[in-house]
Amino acid sequence: MRKRHIYLLVLILCSIGLGLVYLKTTRLGLPLKPDQEAYIWTAEARVEFTGTRRAATVQLQLPGDPSEFITLDEFFIARNYGLNVESQGRRRIAEWSIRRAQGPQRIYYQVELAQAPPVLSENQARERVPTPPDKPEYPDALALVVEGLLYNVRNESSNIFTFVSQLLVRLNNSTSDSDIKSITRDITPGTEEWVQRIRYILAGAKITTRMVRGLPLVEGKVNESLVPWLEVHNGDQWEGFNPLSGDKGYPPDFLRWSVGDDPILTVDNGRNPHLSFAVSRRPQALTTIAHESASVMKSPLISWSLYKLPMNTQYIYRILIMIPIGALVVLFMRTIIGVPTFGTFMPILIAMAFRETGLLWGISLFLGIVGAGLLFRFYLNHLHLLLVARLSAVLTLVVIMMLAISLLSNKLGLIQGFSIALFPVVILTMVIERMSITWDESGPMEAFKQGLGSLSVAMLGYLVMNHNLVQHLMFVFPELLLVALAISILFGSYTGYRLSELFRFRDLALEVEKKDAGTGA
Repeated sequence: MRKRHIYLLVLILCSIGLGLVYLKTTRLGLPLKPDQEAYIWTAEARVEFTGTRRAATVQLQLPGDPSEFITLDEFFIARNYGLNVESQGRRRIAEWSIRRAQGPQRIYYQVELAQAPPVLSENQARERVPTPPDKPEYPDALALVVEGLLYNVRNESSNIFTFVSQLLVRLNNSTSDSDIKSITRDITPGTEEWVQRIRYILAGAKITTRMVRGLPLVEGKVNESLVPWLEVHNGDQWEGFNPLSGDKGYPPDFLRWSVGDDPILTVDNGRNPHLSFAVSRRPQALTTIAHESASVMKSPLISWSLYKLPMNTQYIYRILIMIPIGALVVLFMRTIIGVPTFGTFMPILIAMAFRETGLLWGISLFLGIVGAGLLFRFYLNHLHLLLVARLSAVLTLVVIMMLAISLLSNKLGLIQGFSIALFPVVILTMVIERMSITWDESGPMEAFKQGLGSLSVAMLGYLVMNHNLVQHLMFVFPELLLVALAISILFGSYTGYRLSELFRFRDLALEVEKKDAGTGA
């Protein structure tokens, strides 16, 4: 019954901890590996026109709901202009107004974007089902060609998306088909007129379509216009199609700027309006981008993130959150392997000191101070001092040795010696005291065995606690502490042999095997 309760508790803790990690990685895009980078894109629209000394109004369509991206920030740059931003579903319009516009005028709109996690992109892509279009009344000559084209394409397709893809392939490979050429006569492929003609033809099959204008996120390239794209609804979702090839989907890093047929830019009381687009990008830590995106989305998963704490507090918890990992190392080495140590927390604290001093230099300082302190402790035995006085004397000697090492290092120019102060003085004193007591009670062999065991476990704990991947996972996903707690509980119920005991009692096991073999004979 007790075992079943323990296993159920371990299962619950692991499910909660790993479940939160899964949600954070899939919905927020938090990375499982450290030092991963992604790009933050900055897309800029520049409006230029000449004022006519009258009141001017400028309207610019803005990215409404770019499913593949998350809008981190927006900037509206215009001197002496009033600004109003209206939102109507996916449609957003910025309206600048000024009482008197004279001479050359410039207005800038900038938006910072980050790639959205795949799960979020899929959720945002779902919209309400639109109403199918009415079938157009084609002219007589065009009606025969369109109906024949739609009939042939319907026989070669299995659903709406394959129907559209086959139609686009036929329209773009019409060099030898005079009937199809008559449909696209005097229209340049790839333009907005081209997309509108495709929509006009698809309306004959009562297929719902719309035009999307997008901006390719290519750094350093100035675009004089947006790229028109075709979107088709199959009754369940919208899907983009390349109007020049029929390929389904969107190009990589394609920002859907506007949806619909309305003009991108309108300028009232302004001459020679001109709109251009530019793109830049900068690398950023993926963890930072994910947290910024989660803040924009107001995700509850990020509300209790350690990144919300002040920087000084974050540094403290970067150290404290690794202590349970060090405790797991000690627990594993003592329970499963059977390595003797001076208590549980002493190797952890020694390992934490190694994080600041470095492993080799820390071991040298540790052995030097403990060895000298142990000799001094044996000398104090002959004085028959009380326990408190003896500990006070050893503590004072430890501080004197630490000061001497630091001053000598300063004299020799060895900066590593300054890190000796990072060793906990009380821990060094207690190591010396515990080792001397063990020496008196169990002999020097047992004292050295526990001392070396503590040092070896501290070294292993340092390697684990100082690993970049472990530090990243524990700080970004602190819910892994629940998994660490579950492992501790699971190890606590272990009642089998330790690995060291298999070697310790191997002679006895051989004797038992021989006796059993003799009895069987």
